[in-house]
Amino acid sequence: MAHTTITRSDLTEAIANQTGLQKNEASIILQSILEEMTRGLVKEGVLKLSSFGSFAVRQKNSRVGRNPKTGEEVVITPRRTISFRASHILKKKVEKIPA
Repeated sequence: MAHTTITRSDLTEAIANQTGLQKNEASIILQSILEEMTRGLVKEGVLKLSSFGSFAVRQKNSRVGRNPKTGEEVVITPRRTISFRASHILKKKVEKIPA
């Protein structure tokens, strides 16, 4: 299966084609959706999209790592990261994709 990247432009075009909206209108809608998703993650720490999956902000603790070039131990500082967990529906759809 050849991998391709779906871009913001691709999503805008798909929204325009499926709704009959102009591309600039579809772009505004997509931007609004992405802003609301971002706002939800920042404010609540969790974003759940039914039949798609859940995004969650996670706190990673400080830990010791290694510089791959020198082998020297370095402290990796604590940080926040985003995780994604796919819904069972999305997982089943992905499983059906031929290899």
